[in-house]
Amino acid sequence: MTSAPSRVPGRPAAPSGKPAEPERPPFTHFGPEMLTAALDGLPADSVARFTASWDDLPADAHLGTDSPYRFRRYGTFRIADGRLTPLPHAAFFQDRSVNRVHGGVDRLFAPLEESVAAGEVLRAVVHALHERLPGPRTGIDTCGVHQIRVTATVRAEGHPAPEGVHRDGHAYVAQVLIRRRGVRGAESCLYDLQERPVHRALLTTPLETILLDDRRVLHGVSPVRPAAGTDSGVRDMLLVDFFPGAA
Repeated sequence: MTSAPSRVPGRPAAPSGKPAEPERPPFTHFGPEMLTAALDGLPADSVARFTASWDDLPADAHLGTDSPYRFRRYGTFRIADGRLTPLPHAAFFQDRSVNRVHGGVDRLFAPLEESVAAGEVLRAVVHALHERLPGPRTGIDTCGVHQIRVTATVRAEGHPAPEGVHRDGHAYVAQVLIRRRGVRGAESCLYDLQERPVHRALLTTPLETILLDDRRVLHGVSPVRPAAGTDSGVRDMLLVDFFPGAA
């Protein structure tokens, strides 16, 4: 189920006598056509290898659970002049104010594979997203790229967002579905700043995308469980955080 974007408070009113500047909705939900078009012209085997790289993600060592259900890699890049330049690998950090479960500590994830980080597929995807940010792009020249797989079994559900309704602590966030196989649940929900739902969606088609302004909406994802008649399933996501780089 989806609903139209609603206005989120935050922009000051225009001075008396002047027309208010139109405010972009704080998020956009794209069908797969947007990124399919961005990848048009790239070799099909390159896209297939990019998708297959989710099969080689190491377990997230920061979950604190007996059995891992989340697997991931991470990298950061500078965006400029149509290029995507890798930055030195570093830990991922979120303030505790935006991540009540894992915030306040450095989390060192495995780096992206070189073939992914330097590949044309990632470059095309990131630039397509960067061109469509739901707000100003000025100064937004850096991104963090997360490859994430969440698994579910009959004995243990998976939690795409164990922190619940939250922000990520960036300017913009893109959520791109790569694969959904043998699972139910994982409904994405966006909320205004008073935690009132403004959009619900079940991402089901590869390359379906939600692109949001992390300063104007909160988000969460329901647990992942195996589909009826299956013992296990996976949900693969590409998450891209956009933010200003260090001066």
